[in-house]
Amino acid sequence: MIGSFPQYEQFADEFLDHARDGFYNAHVDRPACLELLGDVAGRDVLDAACGPGLYAEELAARGARVTGFDLSPRMVELSRARVPGAAFRVHDLGAPLGWLADASVDLVLLALVFEYVDDRVAMLRELHRVLRPGGALVLSRIHPTADWLRHGGNYFEPRVVEETWVNGWHVRFWLSPLQDTCAELREAGFLIERLVEPRPQVAGAEVDPVRYERLSCEPTGFLAIRAIPDPRVR
Repeated sequence: MIGSFPQYEQFADEFLDHARDGFYNAHVDRPACLELLGDVAGRDVLDAACGPGLYAEELAARGARVTGFDLSPRMVELSRARVPGAAFRVHDLGAPLGWLADASVDLVLLALVFEYVDDRVAMLRELHRVLRPGGALVLSRIHPTADWLRHGGNYFEPRVVEETWVNGWHVRFWLSPLQDTCAELREAGFLIERLVEPRPQVAGAEVDPVRYERLSCEPTGFLAIRAIPDPRVR
């Protein structure tokens, strides 16, 4: 189990500095998620587990009405400072979204947090509840092949692992195969509309040519999925 401890709280400011221009965030995941969200102008977007507000900032700049939340109080502070026109609060992604009405948002973004949630089906059902008909969920997660290459073992056996990243940040998260993510979405009432294995933007070649070359030809980065509510489930 991961539980409800805000793992990123103790290095939230460092994470902002890292993610703002970092190769994986700025040149791989963020562009992929924003592309899958599509035109957000005039739409209500929920940024679930918003982190320091980098996605929210871009969404607001593109004309979205943004609501966000994060388990880390410091992340919420950083988001409020970065996107003062949006509404942010401290909230556990694993808890019901009691402050949001049914069918109250057009789009939900769930970027790089899927693997930190214990009951992913319950979480997805809540996100399904707050989506309007015709809405969509965009989620990204670590590519399961990347996890398996680092940790080995049985690829098909979900388990919690611990890592200490190069900057000294210690994190715990779930390893799970792609088939489980697809099954969890289906159980929660979603249909997968698109699944992409994003490769770096061309600009990333100037930032880090080695990573650019590797992530352009290896499945060691992220997955991004656009899922829509199954009209047969309500």
